[in-house]
Amino acid sequence: MPVHPKNTACWFEIPVRDLDRSVAFYNAVLDTDMTIDTSGPNPMAVFPYQDPATGTSGHIYPGTPSENGPTVHLVAPDSLAATRKRVEAAGGKAESPDIAIPAGAFFYARDPDGNSIGFFQYAS
Repeated sequence: MPVHPKNTACWFEIPVRDLDRSVAFYNAVLDTDMTIDTSGPNPMAVFPYQDPATGTSGHIYPGTPSENGPTVHLVAPDSLAATRKRVEAAGGKAESPDIAIPAGAFFYARDPDGNSIGFFQYAS
């Protein structure tokens, strides 16, 4: 059974207007081989990384680039429902329902300063 860290950054995402163009850009700039993955609710291209136990993953996906920068996803310390309640109680705002992906589920929120944050729970 894998060990999943708590209270850590687990991935980042960068919204892009043209996924194919952005894949070509990051492949050229980083000398890597990103490919488009359609296994989740939206297509995305993942930045390759060596070891998920010691590295943070990231991806690009079709979307509107944010004025506030990319979204960082943090591992929820317990359930998404409990984390959502704490976000609201602490002055933040939950901005989406739970979104299921192959690795688990997450929701988007804003902190009191307006930063976009995702809170993620690994699948059982």
